[in-house]
Amino acid sequence: MGEKDPFEEAYRAKARRQAPPWDVGHPQEVVVRLERAGLIEGPVLDAGCGTGEHTLLLAALGYDVLGIDSSPAAISEARAKAEERGIAATFELGDALRLGGRGEGYATVVDTGLFHLFDGEARARYTAALHRACRPGARVHVLSLSDTPTEGFPPGAGQADYRTAFGDGWHVEEIQAAPFTCLDPRDPLREVDVPGWLARVRRS
Repeated sequence: MGEKDPFEEAYRAKARRQAPPWDVGHPQEVVVRLERAGLIEGPVLDAGCGTGEHTLLLAALGYDVLGIDSSPAAISEARAKAEERGIAATFELGDALRLGGRGEGYATVVDTGLFHLFDGEARARYTAALHRACRPGARVHVLSLSDTPTEGFPPGAGQADYRTAFGDGWHVEEIQAAPFTCLDPRDPLREVDVPGWLARVRRS
């Protein structure tokens, strides 16, 4: 038998009232602010969408948006949320290392917590896949856990990791400190803001 996918197992554990730390049940505040600031343009790709909160947020606001995730359990829950809330949102199973475009390519990509899961080689494959899927001038917004040690959470990505991964074919416009809201591993009913980085990158 094949090796179990830890993320699929994490989403399946929700049935046992053990939500993954990143699955807080609402959009990250930084994504809400990006939209309000006019930094989201469709078509949008929500890469590693999980149970769909950012796809649902943007779809409800009228954006052409696709949420993809490799976890069938996450996609199933995202679709159930869309039906329950009456939102016409689109979700697909997908591999972020093998992305396809939409029309002339995505104008915006939102990534909340996917980038920092890849190692150096996989990050290069991921950014290459994003480059193929995006139109020239597209924005990619990446929120990750930072490389600052935080008790109960794995190390994330540092600013140098962004600049290395988004090299040729990209322009890193800004990297700023930003909170990544998670469930506290010691008390899963409580939310905590974990140090993170928010990068805004342009496709050349």
